[in-house]
Amino acid sequence: MIWCLHGAVGQAADWNEFSRSLAAQNKVSRAVEVWRFLECEGLSLTEWAAAFNAEVRAAGEKENILVGYSMGGRLALHALLQAPELWQKAIIVSAHPGLTEEREKLERMADDAGWAGQALTADWSQFLAKWDAQGVLQGAPAPDPDPRIKLVNRRRAIARSFMEWSLGKQADLSVRFSEISCPVLWLTGSRDLKFTQLAQQVVPLFRNGSHELLETGHRLPWEDSTAFFNSVEVFLNRD
Repeated sequence: MIWCLHGAVGQAADWNEFSRSLAAQNKVSRAVEVWRFLECEGLSLTEWAAAFNAEVRAAGEKENILVGYSMGGRLALHALLQAPELWQKAIIVSAHPGLTEEREKLERMADDAGWAGQALTADWSQFLAKWDAQGVLQGAPAPDPDPRIKLVNRRRAIARSFMEWSLGKQADLSVRFSEISCPVLWLTGSRDLKFTQLAQQVVPLFRNGSHELLETGHRLPWEDSTAFFNSVEVFLNRD
């Protein structure tokens, strides 16, 4: 089973095209709607990892492969570290391994608190437009009509994610990457300089990690879905 984790202000349906491509190659996937974990209460990143891994174990699949984009990539790293024996391969896309400076963490938590307030109370269309206007997200315009409009029904959980799963609350996970024994493919876009530099710094810390650069920006699975799928397919078929 290939488990797919979406990014912030995203949804499981973001992986529909990817899932169809996998199905055409006789590979089974399941896109996870991560907001359901925050519907009723807050969960820390480590608590989420424990809850998610429990669901994966309960599914009883012989092989488990993890794909995570951006925030979903950070969640994926927590799941890998919480139960490294559960996972046979992992693909991390445009993710941050964690801040190292306390000042940066405090600043990020303050920024995310602002996003949480907007997610909870602002006009939803305006919130989405402001989110997309961030420099790091340029390059892949949202479809029209925007399916994320329906996420207004998840706005409370999304607001919680900015508070509970803020990068400012995340430890620097790179110091533990040697604990992950399965093969890890880390993908970034060539125009996404910040996240590419981070990947280049941390991927050598894995026991079996590789970094691949695609000619895209931050949202690479949707900016060039063909190139993304081709990279994933080669990795999945590798012994």
